[in-house]
Amino acid sequence: MSNTVGIYTLGCKVNQYESEAIGEALAAHGFSLCPCSDACDVYIINTCTVTAESDRKARQFIRRALSHNPSAFVLVTGCMAQTDAESIKQIKGVDMICGNRNKMAVVNAALALCERGIKNETPDIDVPSLDGAEFEAMSINRFGRTRAYIKIEDGCESRCTYCIIPSARGHIRSKPMDAVLDEVRCLTQGGCREIVLTGIETASWGRDLDNGNLADLLELVDHIPGIGRVRLGSLDPTIMRPAFVERIAKLPSLAPHFHLSMQSGSDAVLARMKRKYNSTQALAAIERLRAAIPNVQLTTDIIVGFPGETETDFEATMEFARKARFLMIHVFPYSKRAGTPAAIMPDQIPNTIKKQRVAMLSSLAADIRSELLDERIATNSPVSVLFETFENGIAVGHTPDFIEVRVPTPTSLHANTRRVRLLAKTADGIGCIGQLIE
Repeated sequence: MSNTVGIYTLGCKVNQYESEAIGEALAAHGFSLCPCSDACDVYIINTCTVTAESDRKARQFIRRALSHNPSAFVLVTGCMAQTDAESIKQIKGVDMICGNRNKMAVVNAALALCERGIKNETPDIDVPSLDGAEFEAMSINRFGRTRAYIKIEDGCESRCTYCIIPSARGHIRSKPMDAVLDEVRCLTQGGCREIVLTGIETASWGRDLDNGNLADLLELVDHIPGIGRVRLGSLDPTIMRPAFVERIAKLPSLAPHFHLSMQSGSDAVLARMKRKYNSTQALAAIERLRAAIPNVQLTTDIIVGFPGETETDFEATMEFARKARFLMIHVFPYSKRAGTPAAIMPDQIPNTIKKQRVAMLSSLAADIRSELLDERIATNSPVSVLFETFENGIAVGHTPDFIEVRVPTPTSLHANTRRVRLLAKTADGIGCIGQLIE
């Protein structure tokens, strides 16, 4: 009987990809992947440390795994493991702590623990410095639904004042171009209809290589036989320079949807965050995209209540959102992160004000989304929908520009791309109700 493993992933799409690669490697060694709620022989917790809450959830899940099976082997990896191995070490029952330099080491460690059959009295710690680290080789050849994420870049050198991730992920390092192309080919040949190229700082792919930049990579991906849709992970707005936009606008496979990580619409706040652009530059990038790519939609992240954010600053962010017209805004209240400059900045904003600002910006975002959906419905133009899930007679998928569409149908349309006419907004305002065009 094979050993069972439950893999719990916190945080970003990069972490999710890495967990999938670990899971595939363990399956190749005979492990059975099971839900983390099961009493597994091995648990792997892939941690995030972007906020203090992320750390709390990681500790909580380590303890929960041990409550499911106190004799299980527990291996902890990821960003919290890299930055705070000591606090994880204090949790009784952890067998190994593995940082971000060599995450795949958890595979051999799990094999060794299962072969020995005895838990460690104190955890093995494998958390070397990230200085001089190379891109860790890993890949996947399976995908869960219709979409697969491929990690093409690791590390970040931006040093934004609110962010601990450069300490957890290290310097920029890119997956070699041939390795990216091979992985895309493999997944495409396996039937994957949508590829998302992602990284800690996706826009920086190729900066450390001598054979291309992100536009070069996208052009080569576009030529892969059978390629479906291609999307990009979160991008810094500064990448949307004229030459880059001109090149990507010509690529049929590249979906007309981009997630631009804005964080604020106030120039004063952006400067305190040490972001690399101001609101005028960001709006120019957005206008450039809209001029070059018909029906492009944009989404973003915005932090409200950053230290020193005045009412005038917040109104500047609101005005920026009105002008940018994002399809979706992920609104977050600023959260202190120990070890970052922002955590000790003066003029910290009270939680009550943060909550008010979250509510105000979220309400504006919902209004903008509603307007954009109304405009799309009013065109009465058929749209292409790649269907992903099916439940209770409703197939759900997304258009190329990332509008969620729900279609009543008696049968599953999983992994099918169909033409749909949009009829109305959904009751929750998130997407549209559609009708198949036979």
